[in-house]
Amino acid sequence: MNEQRGAVGMRAPEAGPRRTDIAFPFRIGSRGRTADTGYDDHVRDLVEQLLFTSPGERVMRPDFGCGLLDLVFAPNSPELGSALQLTVQAALQRWLGDVIEVESLEVVSEENVVRVHLVYVVRRTGSHRVEEFEGRGAA
Repeated sequence: MNEQRGAVGMRAPEAGPRRTDIAFPFRIGSRGRTADTGYDDHVRDLVEQLLFTSPGERVMRPDFGCGLLDLVFAPNSPELGSALQLTVQAALQRWLGDVIEVESLEVVSEENVVRVHLVYVVRRTGSHRVEEFEGRGAA
């Protein structure tokens, strides 16, 4: 028997649990609570975290990340550009392949800055996103 409940905070059983995505970087919202974000923005946050997390940085998931910032000060060369591109593409496919479909990816390393231009589709919503990420090495 499928019954609707009118009490505050109760949902119909077929509605499933409510999902809340926490904003990144973590902050307090205007209502004094943990700030949240929409699903598409949450996916963008996931991409950013993946790009700028070095493998070994997370204790419970030591192989997570692509180590992009580790190569910021490496001598710039076509080989490094190809390696960066391949590293980022592999990490996106491994960790977020079920969440996004990458349409194009460009990784550029200049001086002490790495820029990632990414065009992708969020699989759940079909939203087409164009994002630019920039990481600077510590001086």
